[in-house]
Amino acid sequence: MKSIVVHEYGSPEVMKIEDVLTPEPAAGQILVKVVAAGVNPVDTYLRSGNYPNAPKTPYTPGKDAAGVVEKIGDGVTKFKTGDRVYTAGSISGTYAEYSLCEESHLGRLPENVSFEQGAGIWTPYATSYRALFQKAGAKSGEAVLIHGASGGVGVAAIQWAKNAGLKVIGSVSSDDGKKLVADEGADHVIDHTDEKHLAEVRDLTDGRGVDIIIEMLANENLAKDFDALAMFGRISIVGNRGSLDFNPRLVMGKDASIFGMALFNAPPEAMEEIHAAVFDGLSKGFLKPVVGKSFPLAGAAQAHHEVIESKAFGKIVLIP
Repeated sequence: MKSIVVHEYGSPEVMKIEDVLTPEPAAGQILVKVVAAGVNPVDTYLRSGNYPNAPKTPYTPGKDAAGVVEKIGDGVTKFKTGDRVYTAGSISGTYAEYSLCEESHLGRLPENVSFEQGAGIWTPYATSYRALFQKAGAKSGEAVLIHGASGGVGVAAIQWAKNAGLKVIGSVSSDDGKKLVADEGADHVIDHTDEKHLAEVRDLTDGRGVDIIIEMLANENLAKDFDALAMFGRISIVGNRGSLDFNPRLVMGKDASIFGMALFNAPPEAMEEIHAAVFDGLSKGFLKPVVGKSFPLAGAAQAHHEVIESKAFGKIVLIP
């Protein structure tokens, strides 16, 4: 089968397409024929080697994909050959024509969701669900600021939040992003390249600030976020690309809470809750993954440049 392989950490160009053996499922494992694979910022962090728990080389990137069950190992009971599935993890990686998974890695893909959309499910929707509900404890009637709202996690967070009855303010930096976030149902869209955007957040909340901030770039924004945070507010840190000089009195002054999270740390019961919520949301139609761009498998390096360097606009996927 064709597969992307990383032999050394480094730039996107270290990813090479190669012919490798198609894996065979052992007991409790499932082989999925990948129709589309999702590209996430975390994939780029792992590829660079500058991330906790970076995989040992050589390896095939990717945890998110959607496809069809090709083969099942002994003892598999939840899925059968031909089932439409999305992946929430992978033993062999998903930037490939086939991916070997544990039974627990898979979720059912409803018929009303395309495979390209399915490739954009797990990391964005699980991350935003955990950040909003399992970490920040979001409740109906509260206000949330979603930084970088036009990216995969941002769009997912808008959909979760609106369905749960929250007032949503989304920050973006492009005209296309503004349109996307507005179309997804955000109550207000602001431009985070405008130095007055946090004052605008206060104005939109009658001066009190938002109850929750979903922070995609903590090293740039965290110290400033408190200007837009309400008393007793909560900040969930989803993304970060460096260090910062931070005064803890900012937290003390607002009696605030800051939650750090990495999705792979979530315990099994939290994962089960997320899978159930995702299937419910997809089936009912209030969760609708937005695909921004598709690349062939050989274009994995270009996709990695795109997901980090370009203005985020929906989900980037690879088509084997």
